[in-house]
Amino acid sequence: MRSVPRCTAVALLTLLSACGEKAAEQNAPPPPTVAVVTVAPRAVTLSSELPGRTEASRIAEVRARTAGIVLQRLYKEGGDVKAGEVLFRIDPAQFQASFDSAQAAVAKAEANLAQADLKVKRYKPLLAAQAVSQQEYDDAVTAQKQAAADLATTRAARTNAGLTLGYATVTSPIAGRVSRALVTEGALVGQGEATPMATVQQLDPIYVTITQSSADVLKLQRALADGKLKSAGKDQARVTLVTEDGQTYPQSGKLLFSDVSVDESTGSVSMRAEFPNPNRILLPGMYVRARLEQGVNDAAITVPQQAIVRTNEGSSVLVVGADNKVVSQPVVANANEGSNWVVSSGLKGGERIVVEGFQKAKPGATVNPQPWKGPVGAQPAAAAPASAPAATK
Repeated sequence: MRSVPRCTAVALLTLLSACGEKAAEQNAPPPPTVAVVTVAPRAVTLSSELPGRTEASRIAEVRARTAGIVLQRLYKEGGDVKAGEVLFRIDPAQFQASFDSAQAAVAKAEANLAQADLKVKRYKPLLAAQAVSQQEYDDAVTAQKQAAADLATTRAARTNAGLTLGYATVTSPIAGRVSRALVTEGALVGQGEATPMATVQQLDPIYVTITQSSADVLKLQRALADGKLKSAGKDQARVTLVTEDGQTYPQSGKLLFSDVSVDESTGSVSMRAEFPNPNRILLPGMYVRARLEQGVNDAAITVPQQAIVRTNEGSSVLVVGADNKVVSQPVVANANEGSNWVVSSGLKGGERIVVEGFQKAKPGATVNPQPWKGPVGAQPAAAAPASAPAATK
């Protein structure tokens, strides 16, 4: 048998190796397909979701302003009343008698004054004719002034008696929803103190007292001062509510004021917002979450929430490079904007981020990136304000 030249053998081995590699490439599965989004900076309105409690915009405690026995309750407990509507009637018999007596005293004082006026008128020409003395004329003028003073006193007493008589009819000082009756017919009220009878609360509009930690307030102020954020402005700031059952309240509100001091016991700052409440859905004392617009980030990077991978080491996203290889990129994302997270560091814009297909996209693997179409019926991300981490009470 003839031996094969060494060079020929090497060539044959190289050819066989190339064929094997080509066959392996043909038999290898294609790169897995993943859905990606390309991130880009854009303006995002940042908001804070803060705890709050609802309060009536006006509260009036209806009290007995005069002593007496309650004769009637004239309102429906828990119903709406108008300003000036009669709620209770207190027995007015004694007050009516006092008013009638004061009225009679006024009539008597008016008669005395009329008599004194006539006497002065008669004496004046007689004094000129020296038919009466100066002393007699002066006495008549003095009596006239005393009668006028007596009339003023009796009129004041009649006014006071009229007020007391009016207090026997207890009315609502404001329009609103009235509480249950705190007294019943036959009860003695106003004896030595103004007895509480009911409470009226105005529920439209309604107030929401919001608390935000002083640390978050300082962070916001620093971000505004450094130019990282633009102020939303008090006139443009919008406040929305999430009720206890997790539903978004359909009416938006406005911020009225922020407190000038920090609560020493909680380390928080109180703010008050006002909301329309025409259907009386919100009741005083309800716990709510208020989303308050506080600034605008003109160059925010947002990614879908499912693109963020959170582990004990922190948050990260999977970035598909120009060679279609996957790289894990650490990020900081503590604020959300609707269904997106706002990335404050780790991304610059232009990166392709894996949104679907994480089980196929391992760091270092080659993938086939395709544009992410998003969930069916999804709203544009820019439609919702971004929410910062909720402040603790």
